[in-house]
Amino acid sequence: MNDSTPDQGELILVDAHDNPIGRADKVAAHRNGGRLHRAFSVFIFDALDRLLLQRRASSKYHFGGLWSNTCCGHPTGDLPTKVCAERRLLEEFGFTTALTWVCVMEYQAHDPASGLTEREMDHVFVGRYAGAVRPDPREIDAFRWSSWEEVRREIADRPARFTPWFRLLVQQHGGEIVAAVSEL
Repeated sequence: MNDSTPDQGELILVDAHDNPIGRADKVAAHRNGGRLHRAFSVFIFDALDRLLLQRRASSKYHFGGLWSNTCCGHPTGDLPTKVCAERRLLEEFGFTTALTWVCVMEYQAHDPASGLTEREMDHVFVGRYAGAVRPDPREIDAFRWSSWEEVRREIADRPARFTPWFRLLVQQHGGEIVAAVSEL
């Protein structure tokens, strides 16, 4: 799945309790105020507890050019969300690692540049990795490793540089994410 191409795969529509209620085309699920659908966000840390960040390709169908967590996506088909998250990590960064589920966050964010709206039930996963990364340039314009404190400080100082879901996850679930990664 190439996230730069918005028409691949049907997203899983969910109710407020994350129960599947149907499916929708990716772009259709993000139009007209968005429809609540399942998603995932992956946070990968190295041995020094630095987070792998990506700047989304400017060609992305929404929120392009913004910094975000390691990778994100939407589960499609009948595969478990964790399996889809592992696959997406391989597609975007060229590596795999064990992922641990942390939490779920529901949020909504409108992208004025594209006119699309995210309404997601976002499943959060963490993992550790200590090897080379091979980012797909169709997905990622840049990447970097940053300490959690640097990330928090930069989000506070320059929030517009980051995707809305990443800002919310750091602000609302940062403690859970850090605690989960410390147990890996």
